[in-house]
Amino acid sequence: MVAYLKATQTEKKSAFKDRTRVKNLRPYFQGRYMNELAGRNISEYIAMRKEIGRSNATINRELALLSAAINYANREWDWELPNVVAGRKLKEAEGRVRWLTINEYQSLLEAASQEPHASHLAGFIKLATHTGCRSGELLGLEWSRIDLESGIFFLEGHQTKSGKRRSIPLNSTATRVLEERDAYRLEYCPDSPWVFCRKDGSRFVSFRKSFNTARIRAGLNDFRIHDLRHTCAAWLVSNGVPLTEVRDLLGHSTVKMTERYAHLAPENVRAAVNRLDDWSRLSHITNNAALPISGH
Repeated sequence: MVAYLKATQTEKKSAFKDRTRVKNLRPYFQGRYMNELAGRNISEYIAMRKEIGRSNATINRELALLSAAINYANREWDWELPNVVAGRKLKEAEGRVRWLTINEYQSLLEAASQEPHASHLAGFIKLATHTGCRSGELLGLEWSRIDLESGIFFLEGHQTKSGKRRSIPLNSTATRVLEERDAYRLEYCPDSPWVFCRKDGSRFVSFRKSFNTARIRAGLNDFRIHDLRHTCAAWLVSNGVPLTEVRDLLGHSTVKMTERYAHLAPENVRAAVNRLDDWSRLSHITNNAALPISGH
């Protein structure tokens, strides 16, 4: 396990979380001979973690790490360890989707504008909602990657969760936010490379505290910064944008992740079933025309 963690510490975006997962695996698996592990050991570990209230998703991530370490040993050192984790993935609940209505969005913006020490917050909320970017992608956004004239900015692979480059088109709302941030930079810190920076030019690491204060003031329950990204996707799907286009904007590796928003476009399904009406009516007319007239 230690060798696997060292080998992947620079290439895996989840490397930090992996170290936490190892701490959860250790109490049960330490001191055991790996080539003697059996399916019952995995079942016992699952039961132990469930007993203290851990979700299926959490347990799956922990066991996936164990599985990856076993595969690493077999691949790199020609070991022949049985991978008893294989085929034991637990069923996970459908991904959480919380998004803002227009009224909630306006309330959140108004609350954010009242934050005395967070003049940047309202702009961040607008940009996150109108681009679908993750918080870390926006906090790490540099001016060198923005082309306001063409209305686009670029994210490199090391800045995205999927590890793939992505281009983000800018609508008028997002453009205005960036123009305001550019004016702020020119006034206080013209040499700063960061879009969201302090007056001394240093970048903001997190907006969590000020965001949570604004959320409470706006009366929003069960809403997180990441849900601004969900809001962007939900609004797009609700307005008839195809799931494949939403997938590309958000940078999902497959459309499966994007399908969690499909229920927000019931009119698309309505149009599909309405075709059955058209087809059945046409079929009825065609079939009747082919029937012989009674009495002849």
